[in-house]
Amino acid sequence: MKIASRKKAYLVLQDGLILQGISIGKSGTRGGEICFNTGMTGYQEIYTDPSYFGQIIVSTAAHIGNYGAMSTEQESSGAKISGLVVNEFSQVYSRETADESLQNYLERNEIVGIADIDTRKLVRHIRSKGAMNAIISSELEPDALKTELNKIPSMEGSELSSVVSTKEPYFVGESKNSFRIAALDLGIKKSILTNLVERGCLVQVFPAKTSFTDMEKWDPDGYFISNGPGDPAAMEYAVETVKEVLNKNIPLFGICLGHQILARACGISTYKMHHGHRGLNHPVKNLNTGRSEITSQNHGFCVNGDETSKNKNLKITHVNLNDKTIEGFEVLNKKAFSVQYHPEASPGPHDSRYLFDNFIEMVKKSKKINV
Repeated sequence: MKIASRKKAYLVLQDGLILQGISIGKSGTRGGEICFNTGMTGYQEIYTDPSYFGQIIVSTAAHIGNYGAMSTEQESSGAKISGLVVNEFSQVYSRETADESLQNYLERNEIVGIADIDTRKLVRHIRSKGAMNAIISSELEPDALKTELNKIPSMEGSELSSVVSTKEPYFVGESKNSFRIAALDLGIKKSILTNLVERGCLVQVFPAKTSFTDMEKWDPDGYFISNGPGDPAAMEYAVETVKEVLNKNIPLFGICLGHQILARACGISTYKMHHGHRGLNHPVKNLNTGRSEITSQNHGFCVNGDETSKNKNLKITHVNLNDKTIEGFEVLNKKAFSVQYHPEASPGPHDSRYLFDNFIEMVKKSKKINV
């Protein structure tokens, strides 16, 4: 469906590519790192994932907006993306249970977007040239946008977790639940907390820069290090916290950014990927079982594979079957493991939710030892 009565808009990329389309969402100008997600569904969950903070998302699915938006499909308090690029945008929706159109949702969340873009062509361009900054505007002409684009900071070196993290600790789950889990919120998703609560956990969620000393006062049975946005190399505060958890040898589970932070705590470097992994169909092999999983992923940084394979204190447990990057490892002689992808998979397949079960089993065994 063509969008009626909308302004023209421009998308300008850092390498000089200029595309013209139609404004969607809020009229205005917004910039960030441009990247693409290959998910066919789950657009609202993607847009509300705090890991996408500071990024313009290119939706590769041909039709966006056709099932509307619902309050129950939020992964955080609201949309976290910087901007949105789509091909066909629908202002009408078919799902009777939807609360509103995606257009209304984007306007309420002040998200600037552009439609009527050849997203296949754009994705091929990003795959070839790599992730880069871009800017969307329904206000300015391309020449003026090039000047504004130069003001946008690089994702490399950016510390963003403390921006999206909770400002105060809070609880999720029942006080009667069996396990007390301290979650370091680097940009946590609601579905992660749901998976922990469903497995008998009372979770206290702490702000990103909370010290280990302050979390330890609650006497948790285990620690969870969440996903989130930005460059792990700019997060020494989180690395130091994880080092202290490792020294105490308390069960620890990290995902996505938490995986990268655990790696850095073990002396492994991280690097900026060419264009990252973002989608719902990335194949990963579990080296412990020999089985493959279809996974949901969202990351633009990665753990150094050579350093990980040579580190005698680490065991690689999962690898990406597309490019052989490290997708998971465990710390030998410690109660700690992590994966690069999202086992809660909202949106995405549920092949990897067993990892939450593995974490709970680790916590159970640890409690028995400590009694």
